[in-house]
Amino acid sequence: MPVIELKDVSKLYGFGDATTIALDEITLRIEKGEFVAIMGPSGSGKSTLMNIIGVLDRPTHGTYILNDRHVARLRSGQQARLRRDKIGFIFQSFNLLPRLNVIENVALPLAYKNMTQVRRLKRAATMLERVGLGDREYFLPRQLSGGQLQRAAIARALVSDPSIIIADEPTGNLDSGSSRVVMELLSDLHKEGNTILLVTHNPELTRFASRVVYVQDGAVIGDEQSAIGEVSKIARKMITLLPKTTEEDDLAGVSALMKSIPGGDKLLSQARKRGRKRATKPTKRRRKTNLRGKR
Repeated sequence: MPVIELKDVSKLYGFGDATTIALDEITLRIEKGEFVAIMGPSGSGKSTLMNIIGVLDRPTHGTYILNDRHVARLRSGQQARLRRDKIGFIFQSFNLLPRLNVIENVALPLAYKNMTQVRRLKRAATMLERVGLGDREYFLPRQLSGGQLQRAAIARALVSDPSIIIADEPTGNLDSGSSRVVMELLSDLHKEGNTILLVTHNPELTRFASRVVYVQDGAVIGDEQSAIGEVSKIARKMITLLPKTTEEDDLAGVSALMKSIPGGDKLLSQARKRGRKRATKPTKRRRKTNLRGKR
């Protein structure tokens, strides 16, 4: 049985002629223990899809079943408990509270479980040790590096012992070294049996996934199993299909912009003339080379 199942799920925003289709009848099944990378260009609907899976938003049409429970049939309080107990969220922007220290930030989700403060802090300390931040418990978020902030965010996502981890561009604000550490942590969680959903635009990160789903224009247009350690075929294919801008494209864009400005045509013409003069005029270095050649 799948842990996540969506049947003909659609999400619409607006009304009448102003209606926008964010998701268009998506059907998707995710088994327990899978590491699924969700890819797609900006505006493709992948974040909307994750919000629905994470019970942060509701579909306009269709059925969503999470752990054998029809989410739409649950009251708001039941949905909140399901989200709290079963799902851990990791965001690109970390979302740590700046006035709380690291251990207080990590322990915060446990406050909604009626757990004593001593137990909350003890469990938070255990999670911080797990992600390598045991010596940063009482630091404020501003005192941490980007990679450390993201590891603290992972500790906060794990503190409630969820079975599903949703990571929305978790390495988007990190350098390559910190990104590797974060992805290794997610890989370890996957090996322990957790279900991982990773939203990313980086094809290289699909090396950590066992499955890649590609979303475009609100629909799933690709879904394939992938060998861990390899960039998936669909990710490689989508790289080659991405439009490549050329110098002519850039100039065309500048030209269109200038024409929209009063007097822009004249300014554009003058700029082109100056550019042609620079292109045909030899540089000082070239003149010296020519003189030496004549000698």
